[in-house]
Amino acid sequence: MGQDYIVKLLGGWSDGLGLGAVALKLSLAFILAMVTGIERATKRHAAGLRTFVLVALVSALASMCDEYIIERFSVQFSFVTAATVIGIAILSSNTILYSSKNQLKGVTTSIALWGISLISIFIGFGHYTIALCSYFVYFICIALFPNLETYFKMRSNHFEIHLELKGKNHLTEFIQTIRKLGLRIDDIEINPAYANSGLAVYSVALTIVSKELRECKTHDEIVNVLKELEYVNHIEVII
Repeated sequence: MGQDYIVKLLGGWSDGLGLGAVALKLSLAFILAMVTGIERATKRHAAGLRTFVLVALVSALASMCDEYIIERFSVQFSFVTAATVIGIAILSSNTILYSSKNQLKGVTTSIALWGISLISIFIGFGHYTIALCSYFVYFICIALFPNLETYFKMRSNHFEIHLELKGKNHLTEFIQTIRKLGLRIDDIEINPAYANSGLAVYSVALTIVSKELRECKTHDEIVNVLKELEYVNHIEVII
């Protein structure tokens, strides 16, 4: 691979393992991870500022270690970097869990941790252009796509609700009401997290089949109607 474009602009001091290059690499990995970590932390995700910064610094150090080993011992395999990528993948997978509403949580954060690790590895090897271009796309996906995704979800004919009934005996009545409103139940699962609460709690996947509802009602408006049912303790749209 040829010399990095940014290295050409900055000069030879920014490449290799000199003091200036090491400082630049660690600083850049730190800044990119800090921006990502703050974005994740403000949205109250499991992995925040410290986790992202540590993952980035460890990944950048791993690639610099391999760069040194390759130059010093003429090794042809980046084994420290490979071990780090595997380790970060295992670590990030532990952020994935199911919430009490049967939602799969932490997938985006898990991938984001792995992503910042790979970007930092490129930084550690001195491929700043690839790292910065990748980070630009990476951050757009993390920061801007959630709002876009929510926008399209809220306009879909398919949505999912978290439903808490005051008793199991009300489920049949609720299903009948749903059908009268012009909705179809695609799937319904009892939520075991509320087994001893005295409530009958479900995750329900719905499809709007009524033409009238498709044209006039949002998911929140439909849920607001269902909230008025006397046997419904709580109901909300799962985003």
